Amino acid sequence: MRDFNEKDKKKKRERIALPDNPANLPAEKLSELESTVSSSLRDGYMPCPLAWKIAREADVPRIAVGAVIDKMGRRVTDCQIGCFKIEKTPFEDSEIKRLEGEVVSEIKELESAKQLTCAAVFDLARKYKLKPMDVSNEINALGFKVSECQLGCF
Repeated sequence: MRDFNEKDKKKKRERIALPDNPANLPAEKLSELESTVSSSLRDGYMPCPLAWKIAREADVPRIAVGAVIDKMGRRVTDCQIGCFKIEKTPFEDSEIKRLEGEVVSEIKELESAKQLTCAAVFDLARKYKLKPMDVSNEINALGFKVSECQLGCF
């Protein structure tokens, strides 16, 4: 993996305007969060599931954890819906579980309403008792893209 350098930061800032403290955390809480994130990095990177766990345990919004990760110049890895894979279309070379019925209809409705977000993927997965990656794979197979990462990565 490679560092999150200044060129990467600039490119991301052009796409996403994320303030340093989007949750308006008090200075003490923000400092604690920064310390927790720093001590939780794995080989200099933050796995998405671990970032979610930190947010839950610190009782802060996920976007606050994502902002701290950005501020530290670190990358998020292991996206729970597969957005950071090298191979962007895993369904082209391998068999994936295609979804049917209501869940596909809801995916299409969300796409047409421009509401196909990371949070929506997890909501659909919960509602239909699926893995978030299964929902994400169907979204990719349909040619759609997920927006608004809950950590602010995309």
